[in-house]
Amino acid sequence: MGRWRDGRGELVVHGDRAPTTAPLTIPLEIATSYRARTKGLLGRDSLDGAILLSPANSVHTFRMRIPIDVAYLDRDLKVIAVHTMKPWRLGLPRLRSRHVLEAEAGVMAGWGVRVGVRVSVEGGG
Repeated sequence: MGRWRDGRGELVVHGDRAPTTAPLTIPLEIATSYRARTKGLLGRDSLDGAILLSPANSVHTFRMRIPIDVAYLDRDLKVIAVHTMKPWRLGLPRLRSRHVLEAEAGVMAGWGVRVGVRVSVEGGG
């Protein structure tokens, strides 16, 4: 896991959704290079889907225009923490975090992204 390149892919949210319900698939930007991770969501007013920063264990929202949801993922892509951050904030590093998902504030709860849920990434390799 985690052998992605900058580009596009899909985030697949697995979890405790109804057994008859297919996993949820969300458009995903993948940022693995230093330059792409550093830019992240800076300068944007919106985002279609989510962005994956890898490797990453913390984020900041300095110079961001919008509040964001941040999900910290461990090496197995299991969610270990989810927070909403307003612009101009500094998030504390998460020791077990290897990847960070960012999306517009409020959307992750609707996607079922919460502590304990596993996600996967398709494409971007």
